[in-house]
Amino acid sequence: MFRFICARVAMSIPTLLIVGVTVFMLIRLIPGDPAALMLGDMADPASLEELHKQLGLDRSLPEQMAIWFGNVLSGDLGVSISTGESVTSLVLQRFTISAPIVLCAVVFASLVAVPAGMIAAWRQNKLTDTVLVSTATLLLSIPTFWLGLLFLLFFGLHLGWLPVVGYVSPMEDWRGGLLYLIMPITTLFLHEIGVVLRMARASTLDVLRLDYVTHARAKGLSERVVLWRHTFKNAFGPTWTLIGLVLGNLLGGVAVVETVFTIPGLGRLLVDAIFARDYPVIQGCMLFIALIYVLVNLLVDLCYPIFDPRVTVS
Repeated sequence: MFRFICARVAMSIPTLLIVGVTVFMLIRLIPGDPAALMLGDMADPASLEELHKQLGLDRSLPEQMAIWFGNVLSGDLGVSISTGESVTSLVLQRFTISAPIVLCAVVFASLVAVPAGMIAAWRQNKLTDTVLVSTATLLLSIPTFWLGLLFLLFFGLHLGWLPVVGYVSPMEDWRGGLLYLIMPITTLFLHEIGVVLRMARASTLDVLRLDYVTHARAKGLSERVVLWRHTFKNAFGPTWTLIGLVLGNLLGGVAVVETVFTIPGLGRLLVDAIFARDYPVIQGCMLFIALIYVLVNLLVDLCYPIFDPRVTVS
């Protein structure tokens, strides 16, 4: 197990390095001067030159990249050009807002979609299967921003049940904070049901066609025993992998939902930094998202033997 963990961590290092270099170079291709953006259109050349020196923008790209990677290895992601705050503290603060939303949405979607996918596979080509697959396809086809806007219009403006604009931390007011999180979590939850359900159905169908399932039925075992004891454990492995990928993707793509519901999370921080051309914040957010994605996939690999007894890790 220790050798497996070390190998997976070693494999993730080149990925993070490539992500860091790619993000660093792509950001430098964004038109505009962040120093001029900070000082305004009426800034004189002397002030611009001085600010360039303070931000390190007067150095060559290789020098800037080397300095940035050196600081990253020491845990310093730099300082925000817009606010002057530490990028590390900004990213961690916003991550604590985004993480519960994404985690709750994925957990709820898995609890609903995995059993529904198994039922759809068990009732293949029947009315139940058609309804479940059609519903999953419909939910998957609706963009998250459109679904979020519908929730805002109906539950926020029309019925007035939930707040429309703003955010309150559940740590400060847990009742009011939960009200602000219901619609974002529900939006992601409904969208991801379609992805997980279709995968759970496909993997369950593959297992139901295997010989040992036919043999178990021939022995007279009930369908409940066949589905739970002989099908679920072997069919959940691919679905578990997809759940890990969905969790990592949502952390990087939650910006749309956070923008719709004005949630000050990690995705919203990244969007604001892009508009402000805040290079350190953009680089820090992208690198942190890549790190979380790699860690999530490592956790999925380590947990795989738990859900699939046929897989062993040495």
